[in-house]
Amino acid sequence: MADAIYLFDNHTDTSTLELIGSHSFVIVAKRDCETCTMIGELLRTLSDRADVLLITQDDPDFPAPGSAEFDTGLEASFHLGVETVPTLIRFVDGIEVERAVGWSRTEWRRLLDDPNLGDSFSEYRPGCGSLSVDFNYAEHLALAHSTVRFSSRRVEISSLTDEWEAAYERGWSDGLPVVPPTPLRVHRMLSGTSMSPDDLVANVPPNLTPATVEKIAINAVMAGAKSDYLPVIIAAVRALASDQFNGHGLLATTYPASPVIIVNGPVARRIGMNHSTNALGQGNRANATIGRAVQLVVRNVGGGLPGGIDRAALGGPGKYTFCFAEDEERSPWGPISEELGIDSGRSSVTLFAGEGPRAMVDQISRTPDSLARSFASCLRSVGHPKLAIAFDALVVVCPEHGEVFKQAGWSRQRLRDEVNSHLLLDPLEVARGANGIEEGLLVTSDTPMIPKFRAGMPLFAFAGGGAGKFSAIIGGWVSGSAGSTPISMELIE
Repeated sequence: MADAIYLFDNHTDTSTLELIGSHSFVIVAKRDCETCTMIGELLRTLSDRADVLLITQDDPDFPAPGSAEFDTGLEASFHLGVETVPTLIRFVDGIEVERAVGWSRTEWRRLLDDPNLGDSFSEYRPGCGSLSVDFNYAEHLALAHSTVRFSSRRVEISSLTDEWEAAYERGWSDGLPVVPPTPLRVHRMLSGTSMSPDDLVANVPPNLTPATVEKIAINAVMAGAKSDYLPVIIAAVRALASDQFNGHGLLATTYPASPVIIVNGPVARRIGMNHSTNALGQGNRANATIGRAVQLVVRNVGGGLPGGIDRAALGGPGKYTFCFAEDEERSPWGPISEELGIDSGRSSVTLFAGEGPRAMVDQISRTPDSLARSFASCLRSVGHPKLAIAFDALVVVCPEHGEVFKQAGWSRQRLRDEVNSHLLLDPLEVARGANGIEEGLLVTSDTPMIPKFRAGMPLFAFAGGGAGKFSAIIGGWVSGSAGSTPISMELIE
């Protein structure tokens, strides 16, 4: 059957043009194809025509010795865009004007202007896959003939050297094995974005080193990510490097905080992120590797090494990865990103500078007021029960708790207002030295009640399994201009 019209110069390079020369027809075939072998004698006969060039992919002697050009390295097949063999292509003045894919007696007769062609064969046979699109060759060909040229330094490793050990010894690892970022794997990763490899994404802290799409893709490979995840990783890097989020300060603090990444929008479902059971835990590739890739970018591009600029006294598991998707479909409130300025239905990431999660247990409350009081009681301990305003907080509300607020018609803001109404701290209780605790706030006799959190806090996300009345509190790092402000960033896909 005749396929769509292809422009010859969209599929060829100089060497292929020279091979084709003045021929009006090119036929691409292979021995390992029943359709090609069926018409093998016809192919040999056609190869005698001065205006026909026969190209064979897998056997230089097919259909007969000396009858065809052997497609060394499959370069001609790749540049001609051949996906099925046999393929017959017609050229006029060096420009492809038409092709027939597979064997079609009617089409081949018309293209070759031979009304008696192929009388002894069936009318139609579909053909076989071209070697140039075979899984074993396609990506290698795409890489070899890509117009993209990597700018990153190549590190050659001896065949006797363990790749994983070599990466660790060179300081590229976060302590866990990394996937060797070969050119083929990086090329495959780059297919996940429409951005160019040399596009600058951000100047990554702490060294404010330029991070191109290519550099991020390399670290995404090492993290074990798939190409579909790359737009999420790029958006997270952009958010981390923003002045608002203050990634440099977060890295340099001795506090045990790290970026918490929340993914919203269609991309979360498309790449199979976990927003349900064990959403904050292990087992989901997207959740695990997106967060890890961002951390590796900070380490390998930005220079954020533990014991160097990374001064965390204790650190935490979130410094490996802390990433999950929000359960928007069951959420009483819609996506957290919408509250932070992203239009509904848009794919985005939200970054929060947070510590590890702690459980908030309430298995008895069935009214929103009681549950809000429970949240407030647990939130009081963020940072320290006697410290106020200094720390933000993110509450990951589980489905069973969320259902209580949904049934009562409480919005996010209503819940926030109710929680904060129970978090007005008595100056006498939080003063330095009060209750025998030296830690606390400097207060005077006329200091009014002190809110635990600044305006807009705490944040509320929605995720988790359907059973278990256990929400989670993620305490934040220093808030405000001296610390970090949560930020949502829309994806570039």
